[in-house]
Amino acid sequence: MTLWIVSTIAAVALLFSYRTSLGGGSAAAGAPAVVATGDATGPSASGPPGASLTVNGAVARTRYGPIQVQIKIQNHKIIDVRALRYPDGNDRDVEINSYALPQLRAEVLAAQSAQVDTVGGATYTSGGYLKSLQSALDAAHFA
Repeated sequence: MTLWIVSTIAAVALLFSYRTSLGGGSAAAGAPAVVATGDATGPSASGPPGASLTVNGAVARTRYGPIQVQIKIQNHKIIDVRALRYPDGNDRDVEINSYALPQLRAEVLAAQSAQVDTVGGATYTSGGYLKSLQSALDAAHFA
C-alpha cells in the first residue's frame, strides 16, 4: 500500500513538471509589441530620417514550439532580424534551428520582406518565423 501511494505521488509530480513543446515563456501570443528607439515617434516605419524602430512579432505556434522574431527598421530599411523564441527543447530542435535561423535572417535582410523561401528541412521553423516576421512588419506599417 505504501509503495502504491509513493508511486502515485511521484507520477503526479512528474505530470505537473512536464513541459510541452508549446509551453514556456509568459509572452502573450497576441499582438506584436512596437518599441520606438532613437528619434522615432510612433509605430511606423515612416519616421524622421535616422529613426530606429524595434518591433517584436507575435508568437507563432508551430508543431515543435513557439517562434517569435524581432525586427529593427531604420531609414525605411530592415537592418536586423533576430529570433527571440524558437524551439530548443531537444538536440534535433537545436540542430535544425542552428542552420535555419541564420539562413532565414540573411534572406529576410536581402529581400527586405517576409517573401522568402522556406529552409529545406525546417518547414515548421520557417513557417513560424515568417508568420511572426509578417506580424512585426504589419505592426510597423512596413511596406
